[in-house]
Amino acid sequence: MGFFDFLNQKIAIDLGTSNTLITHKGKIVVDNPSIVAIHQITGKIIAVGMEAGMMRGKINKNIKTVYPFNNGVISNFDAAEKMLKTFIKKLSPFNPSVFSSSYNMIISIPCGSTEVEMRAVHESAKRLNAKNIFLIHEPIAAAIGGGIDVLEPKGNMVVDIGGGTTEIAVISLGKIISGQSLKIAGNVFNENIVQYIRESRNLHIGESMAEKIKIRIGSAVSKLDFPPDKMAVEGRDLLTGKPKQILISYKEIEKSLHKSIMQIENAIIETLSEIPPEISADIYKSGIYLTGGGSMLRGLDERLSRATELPVHLGDQPLKTVVKGSEKVLKNLDLYIDVLVKKRR
Repeated sequence: MGFFDFLNQKIAIDLGTSNTLITHKGKIVVDNPSIVAIHQITGKIIAVGMEAGMMRGKINKNIKTVYPFNNGVISNFDAAEKMLKTFIKKLSPFNPSVFSSSYNMIISIPCGSTEVEMRAVHESAKRLNAKNIFLIHEPIAAAIGGGIDVLEPKGNMVVDIGGGTTEIAVISLGKIISGQSLKIAGNVFNENIVQYIRESRNLHIGESMAEKIKIRIGSAVSKLDFPPDKMAVEGRDLLTGKPKQILISYKEIEKSLHKSIMQIENAIIETLSEIPPEISADIYKSGIYLTGGGSMLRGLDERLSRATELPVHLGDQPLKTVVKGSEKVLKNLDLYIDVLVKKRR
């Protein structure tokens, strides 16, 4: 890298409730949990990202783990800025205090973000000393990252299931013409699993264990062609208070997630019912593009296809489409200027 190369750097950020991804020079250089470990007395950051995630639920009373984002927006400004500053420092080979005002930044946000929430994201980014800051709605970034030409006069439907929100959007000519942001996504799935195992098996498990269960044996349907083996789950027995291990099947997890997935199905159908008939005709042919970490739940594409009677396409790298699409927009601003979120004065 030349001495002045960093002066024109472009950084794309996907501020996820569960994970933060950052691209730099065409590569994903940060892919970490959106979590910070902070010393409660000094306010000093002990760890961020993966290292802080390993401390979750296993630290002393003087150290707390904080999720800076909730439902896709900043809920703890100080922790969010400190976390992003730590991540961005890793990108520059020079002294960050000298070169920190030299980069352009694009940040993806939920399509249901309010003016106040968007201003908060913008102000936080300004304090990171980016030269220019652009905002883009997550479904549009996901569509672009998935190879969809959002600028053509054709309707496309994107369902982006993240950690905090499910973004449902119908896009045409670079704009969202109908959609909604649903606060039911990966984190709610985890809560469903915790509650089900507590109520049906008298076992109290932590959020980390619920996440592991979801990834390893989670399913949106009760019948799979290649079902995963039962999983050993450890927690605290609610009757005796002692540590205990049980075996859980994917069918039990499907039961625990059923109501939440049904709400996502209903929201998709409601969005489809609000669009013009010409756009409906386009989507009938092209189907629904499914992305985000939550889309990787076994059988979810099949279940949504049954509910909507439409083909559902799952991308190759659903966790990375938003940040890749954001980066593509930042590299081609002249082409994509109209897809950016406009500032209101």
